[in-house]
Amino acid sequence: MKKALLIILLFPCFIGFSQEDAWVYFNVKNSSQSYFDNPSLMLSQRALDRRTQQNISLDSKDIPIDKSLINQVKAVSGITVMAQSKWLNALHIRGTQSVINSLKSFAFVGKVDFANKALNQTGKKASAAKIKAVNKVLETQLNYAYGSSLNQIQMLKGDLLHQQNYTGFGKIIAVMDAGFPGVNTAQPFQRLQTNNQILGGYDYVNRNANFYSGDSHGTMVLSAMGGYQENALVGTAPDASYYLFRTEDAATENPVEESYWVEAAEKADSLGVDVINTSLGYFEFDNTAYNHTYSDMDGKTAFMTRGAEIAFSRGMIIVASAGNSGGSANPHIAVPADGISVLAIGAVTSTKTVASFSSIGPSFDGRVKPDVMAQGQAAVLANPSGSIVTANGTSFSSPIMAGMVACLWQAFPNKTNAAIKDLIVKSADRFMTPTTQYGYGIPDFSLALSNGLGVSDFLKTDVFLYPNPVSDFSTVSFSEDFDIGVFQIYTILGQKMMEQTITKTAPTISLKTLQSGVYIYKMDYNGNTKTGKLIKQ
Repeated sequence: MKKALLIILLFPCFIGFSQEDAWVYFNVKNSSQSYFDNPSLMLSQRALDRRTQQNISLDSKDIPIDKSLINQVKAVSGITVMAQSKWLNALHIRGTQSVINSLKSFAFVGKVDFANKALNQTGKKASAAKIKAVNKVLETQLNYAYGSSLNQIQMLKGDLLHQQNYTGFGKIIAVMDAGFPGVNTAQPFQRLQTNNQILGGYDYVNRNANFYSGDSHGTMVLSAMGGYQENALVGTAPDASYYLFRTEDAATENPVEESYWVEAAEKADSLGVDVINTSLGYFEFDNTAYNHTYSDMDGKTAFMTRGAEIAFSRGMIIVASAGNSGGSANPHIAVPADGISVLAIGAVTSTKTVASFSSIGPSFDGRVKPDVMAQGQAAVLANPSGSIVTANGTSFSSPIMAGMVACLWQAFPNKTNAAIKDLIVKSADRFMTPTTQYGYGIPDFSLALSNGLGVSDFLKTDVFLYPNPVSDFSTVSFSEDFDIGVFQIYTILGQKMMEQTITKTAPTISLKTLQSGVYIYKMDYNGNTKTGKLIKQ
């Protein structure tokens, strides 16, 4: 019975591979001026405001593909249109090789690009495609978590941003993944639902609005950012809003998923999304003739990577998993982590050592990849039933980072996506000495915040306070003798909150009147000035 079932399952796959996947690129776009005259036909007001804020002009990539051209391709017998991209002015189609090639006769077709690269080489016969089972089960290990999510936030100093009320409020994150079952019912997502932070979504695989279905991978990814269960799980951006887009079919691996992603990214752009999280990576496919190679990881070859670069040019930040192939024969990053502008996230353990599965760099053209790291081993998450679990994978280091990106951007709403990305990378602990495993290392979002504000000498410790964090009273300690000094406290934005004279015999300060939060202290003594960070609980 098992053998018979296997034959039944494989037979459709064999038939399916007589069909080829390809992209057909158009060389024209019609009615351009009418869209420029009425930009609201293309983009929401929030999207237009984001462009204005970052001084990004509208261009031809924003204009939808002419429907008459799509309809002419659809009318060709044997052609199925799977996805479309206005940015790349292309359709993802499926059909036989001969029928696809016949589309070149249309005057508006500029190029046909087969997913099987051998078919793009004139006069070369394609080798027989092999059917290979690709592991789609997350490459993770699940078990119940009895701790909390504090470590994965503290590692990035994200808790210090949260204490300043930078929790992602006002920012919108689009999550591109394999499905979101349980997000509408499970307790860790109740806060998102109650506060109307799930703004909508779409299932591009099945072409319907039921995005609370599919594989549980997206559910767990979302929980790393937006999950909330007291004393168990707090996501890195609990107050951000979210769009949920299913672009990944967990049952198969086909290049059309890259096209679904680009289509969803275009939708995210039109809705005014700020950050895209992509815990997906593509390298090998069920049909091995479609496989990427390391030489494709150059930031400009793969369809999805090119889409990600355009998404960045529209003013969004794209955060992507580096990949889980670090211990394999192909250990390098996958699409779209190779993107020049994509923030590719590798995985570390709870003790900040690189996880063995985390994909490595550099990109094929020699750029530093991954860009930065976050906890991806034993990451604390919620599953569709609402249980708090741990899992391994760069799938989870990516959303942990994406949530913090939203929090930092909330603190600097007038900065561009490039400026925010730059602050994050430059705050990382290996920025001056990047490696192929760690990239630039683990970011310090507290340092990124202070750098963005222009606060210097933030962490000098010749003068320090204890306890710190503090509830009511703190004592100033010095590493050298002094007679008298002046102690001042400022908000993170530079407003002076208090000033007190400190002496050897009276080194204690009352902080009862300060509200909870992060402050900067300044101590002038013996002709010296020292600054540092004070956390009031």
